[in-house]
Amino acid sequence: MEKPICLIENSASGDLHVNQKALEILSEVQQPVIVVAIVGLYRTGKSYLMNKLARKQKGFSLGSTVESHTKGIWMWCVPHPIKQDHTLVLLDTEGLGDVNKGDEKNDCWIFALAVLLSSMFVYNSMGTIDQNALDKLHYVTELTECIKVKSCNSKDEDDSFHFSRFFPAFVWTVRDFILELKLDGHPITENEYLEHALQLRPGYGAKVQKYNFPRQCIRSYFPSRKCFVFERPVSCVEKLRKLEEVSENELETSFVKQAKEFCHYVFETAKTKTLHGGHNVTGTLLGNLAVTYVDAIRSGAVPCLENAVVALAQIENSAAVRQAHEHYMKEMERLVKFPTATIEEFSELHAVCGKEAIQVFMNRSFKDDDRTHQGELMRVINLSYENFRQKNEQESANLCTKVITDVSKTLEERITMGYYSKSGGYRCFIEDQEKMIKDYKASIVKGIKLEDVLNDFLKEKEIIAQTILLADNTLTEKEKQIEAERIKAEATQQEMKVMEKNQEALQQMVVDQERSYQENVQQLMEKMEVDRGKLLEEQKRVLAQKLKEQETLLKSGFDEQADRMEAQIRDLRRDLDQTQSSSWLSDALDALGTVATCFLPGIVGKGIGLATKLFSRLF
Repeated sequence: MEKPICLIENSASGDLHVNQKALEILSEVQQPVIVVAIVGLYRTGKSYLMNKLARKQKGFSLGSTVESHTKGIWMWCVPHPIKQDHTLVLLDTEGLGDVNKGDEKNDCWIFALAVLLSSMFVYNSMGTIDQNALDKLHYVTELTECIKVKSCNSKDEDDSFHFSRFFPAFVWTVRDFILELKLDGHPITENEYLEHALQLRPGYGAKVQKYNFPRQCIRSYFPSRKCFVFERPVSCVEKLRKLEEVSENELETSFVKQAKEFCHYVFETAKTKTLHGGHNVTGTLLGNLAVTYVDAIRSGAVPCLENAVVALAQIENSAAVRQAHEHYMKEMERLVKFPTATIEEFSELHAVCGKEAIQVFMNRSFKDDDRTHQGELMRVINLSYENFRQKNEQESANLCTKVITDVSKTLEERITMGYYSKSGGYRCFIEDQEKMIKDYKASIVKGIKLEDVLNDFLKEKEIIAQTILLADNTLTEKEKQIEAERIKAEATQQEMKVMEKNQEALQQMVVDQERSYQENVQQLMEKMEVDRGKLLEEQKRVLAQKLKEQETLLKSGFDEQADRMEAQIRDLRRDLDQTQSSSWLSDALDALGTVATCFLPGIVGKGIGLATKLFSRLF
């Protein structure tokens, strides 16, 4: 993208809309995305920092007046500067607290959407982190009214203790900072400055609760926290108003250094946006996520993280089935040169294309807990496999028919001319027919249907052969009888060859289906192991952060708050134990075995389903 585009439009009436053109841009981004969103009061220099992250002088509008210049949420997709195959998505939000807007609730939604869509959330403020600054960050205390984690909770039930599992990393940038970073006469880091500002005050009164509440929310919702302070970029007010036009060598050296450190930190530490469980979000998924949340807000509902994941899974898994099937079709058309020389050659190519298609599905799908989408992929690939198999046989039949037509021309002409209607004609006919059969078999390289076509040809010639045999007066009745029995025996033998070939083809089809199913099982097990690893990493991270926060509370004398956190820690440990158990794999294989009986034909599907159910019991 050469310049930003509005992702979520904020109309004058306060209605939010997702910009269709922005969605089209995101739909083309199939890479994982790292999403950095910035929020803050209007006229605090948010857009300048975002332009620096885009490594551009201009882009996001800086504005130069006392009104909020950015409306809604603007998006800029750029290649990530250090992480290959990733796209950096920058989200610049309209300034909060614009007096001309007069809609606090609208500001809350902008704030909440920035949190929900990002993997790193930057809050930008001016001056210092004091009570006034925290009072202006009251939006964080209202997130419980704007976000719900679980769909099954009642309206009044608070599930905000789950926020830390889903929320992005938090960065507080303080602009025009003029204080010395010292505490009790000792130098401190920017992070220590932030943590000191977020310390809770002991006591139970209303003033203490008001003081502590925003601090508790930040500490609980955003366990990963970082602070940057920036000195004023220029001393000249006129240049400050047109900062995007000021060259870097005109800026204060300290500000340039601080801006570079900020950008370096974001590039190095901002993680890929993921859904619960660790599934990477692509540009397409991010667009669908924005639509899901905005639609919920417009309907008057509270955006629910659980519902959003379920809705996205349905969309993405259906798309994964289509993409995987299209890959299978494209590769089969590219690799299979119809007709193949043998059934085995066709089978091996099908196995290669099928394996790749399953991998395509696994890479994109997520939360397919009942395996219906994987079962649907099995069904459509099996149907396409059958169509390709029939096409392969038909192409072979066409080729064999053409060859047998060419090599039997002399025989056909002599039959038409009555050449064999003479004494000794039958022996001539048999010799010519045997030569024709020899030439036919020698000419066929891709002969899957060789015996079928030959059988059909010989059947057509049976009556002619019998007529010639009966008319040949050089043969005795006994010889004619023996010859008739020989013809019948050879016809039976040819029928047996055809049956054997057809049986081989049927057995190969069963083998192919079983092999395809086992490939599904193998890749499912591998995917679930990877997914479990991601979930374990996420759960261990959240647990470690909660334990650290509990330890801090205990050291500070906040025993009651630490005790309340113990229930959350127990829940996290229980979830961790469940993830580490092996029952997840048994359930998945059992579900896959069930869908196999529905999606694969006849006894094949039932046999595979039963075998997989028995196999799943081992886990």
